[in-house]
Parts: sequence; C-alpha cells; structure tokens
Amino acid sequence: MTREKLIKFWDYYGTVCILLVIVVLFGALSPTYFLQSDNIVQIFVQSSITILTALGEFFAILIAGIDLSIGSIVALAGILTAKLMVAGMDPLLSVLIGGVLVGIVLGAFNGMLVNYTGLHPFIITLGTNAIFRGVTMIISGANPVFGLPFSFIDGLGGNIWIFPAPVVLALSMAVILWFITTNTRVGRNIYALGGNRESAYFSGVDIKLHTLIVFMISGLCAGLAGVLTTARLGAAEPTAGISFETYAIASAIIGGTSFFGGKGRIPSVVVGGLIIGTISNGLNLLKIQTFYQLVVMGSLIIAAVALDRMIARAR
Repeated sequence: MTREKLIKFWDYYGTVCILLVIVVLFGALSPTYFLQSDNIVQIFVQSSITILTALGEFFAILIAGIDLSIGSIVALAGILTAKLMVAGMDPLLSVLIGGVLVGIVLGAFNGMLVNYTGLHPFIITLGTNAIFRGVTMIISGANPVFGLPFSFIDGLGGNIWIFPAPVVLALSMAVILWFITTNTRVGRNIYALGGNRESAYFSGVDIKLHTLIVFMISGLCAGLAGVLTTARLGAAEPTAGISFETYAIASAIIGGTSFFGGKGRIPSVVVGGLIIGTISNGLNLLKIQTFYQLVVMGSLIIAAVALDRMIARAR
C-alpha cells in the first residue's frame, strides 16, 4: 500500500480500527463480562450522552474554535427541565423548553459573545462555563431535583420498541447533523469557515451568522444531553456534566476532527464517542479507579492531535 493510500485509509477507517483494537483488548482482559450482549448494549447507552455532546463540540472545533461550556449547559438544561416537570408542566413541553430551547439560547449567547467581542471561543466559553454553572447552583439551591414523572424517566431512560431511547436519540441527531454537513449550503459554509476564515469571508460566507449557528448547534446537543442525563439518573443534579467537555473533545479529536478547523466527519465522531464509552466501560469492569480514566482521556487527546499534525505534514 502506497503512502498516499495509507493516509487516505487512515482518514476514513482509522477510528474504526482503533475501536476494534480496544474491543479486542478489553475482550481479552475481561472475557467473562465485556463481550456479553447486555454489556455491549450498556456501552451504547453510556456512549449516547458522550456522542451527543461530541456532536456539538465537533461543530465548534470544525471552525477552529472550542466550546468549554457544554458541561454546564448539560447541568442547567437538566435542572430547568426537571423543575418545569415538578411544577406540573407536561414532560414533553418541559423537554422542549428546558432542554431544547434553553440549550439553543445558551449556545446562541456563546455565539453572540464570540461575534461581538472578537475574543477566541476558548476565552468566551471558559467564562460562560462558570456563569452557567453558577446559575445552575442558584436556581437549584445546589440541591438535586427529585420527583420526576415516571413517563419521562421511562420514556427517555427506557426503550423505543427494542432499542434504548438514549441510543435512538443520539443516532437520530447524528443523522440529522450528518445531512446538514454533507447536503446543505450551511454545512459547506461551516467547513469553508474552518478551512480558511479569510477565504470564506471573501467568498461571501457570513462569518458571524455561521459562528452563531455553530454554537447554537453545540448548545442544542448539550441541552439534549442534559435531558438524557436527568432521565437516566431519575433526578436532576446541579453537578451533572462536570468533565463532559473533556470527553466530548476527546471523542471529536479521536474521530479525526482537526483542532485547526475545516476537517472532520460526523460518523467518525460517533465512533469516537463509542471509543470513549468502551474505554470507560472496560476500565470500570477491570475495577480501575475513575481518576485513572481521566489520565487515559487526556493522553488520547494529546496523541490524537499529534497524529493529526503528523498526517497533515505527510500530505
């Protein structure tokens, strides 16, 4: 295989190869439990929230930015959705307002700050991460919200026919966003913006509009992840979503999204989320403590970015 073909192969199938290697590794280390059908389903369910947040982070990274506020949006959306339901609002309407609408509004807030201050998204979302978390604590009184309707918990925490609802929601969102990136002008413009901001501007791309759209998508995905987290836990935790941005960034980068913008694919991000979920599940089965998992995730981010630069130089 020539060098060019090898690089092209890695671009399309490298993430899948990594996932297969990890599955084989954990299958060998924990043959009794890891490859059981129930555990495989559990990996998909656990990965669904990571995939959702990674899909939003993918768009932020695609324009050579980042969104560090998604963990706080997860918590705030979960708390507001839960409070609306406890107050007597219909669960579906609560999800649409507390999860979907709030996520979009918070994302739009990030986008507007980026546009009108001219600061890098790292600085803006680092600040709004603290703001959103503080608002979450104020609204909740730093206490969990209990007493959620069974229809909500069973509906989003259970199954749709024979498929887990979190998996269906995450994959449905992935399909919608994949269609946007591959078949719409907005998607092409976002790639152009990430590839070369100045060229995109002179080609007629509205930089501020597409930056706003990117952060609204990120906020929407984080809001949905907050709803799913609340349904799975059966309560809304004000501390939910801590370190979610780390897992989301890791999923997107491992999935081949370039930290320097303009390069990445939705299917690979989904596989990246599965890799994170598989590693977490495997380490838990091996009874390895949580803080070691953070070491693994951080190492994976560094390795993935270094590999991206190596491949770029090879081209």
